Amino acid sequence: MNDERIMSILVSPHISEKSTRVADASNQIAFKVRTDARKPEIKRAVEKMFNVEVESVSVLNVKGKNKGVRGRSRGRRPDWRKAYVRLKPGHDIDFVGPVE
Repeated sequence: MNDERIMSILVSPHISEKSTRVADASNQIAFKVRTDARKPEIKRAVEKMFNVEVESVSVLNVKGKNKGVRGRSRGRRPDWRKAYVRLKPGHDIDFVGPVE
């Protein structure tokens, strides 16, 4: 697997109330990932980009919502994929950085 693909696997961190609760309770971080990403690729991408050790990866597909648009057209948000990455004890990812 080449480095270019590994660096494009993670789209963004997924910050929500649920992901914050999960992060505090069980040392898991939620990421929005590419729809064709597999668990071993996600694990390697997180380990390489954030210099941490990953214990496990759980992946789920999120269906896009149907949205009503004024007029005759109907819209739909795209489907996307979410990965919950559990870090080994002693490892942490800090997205905010040090607060002074």
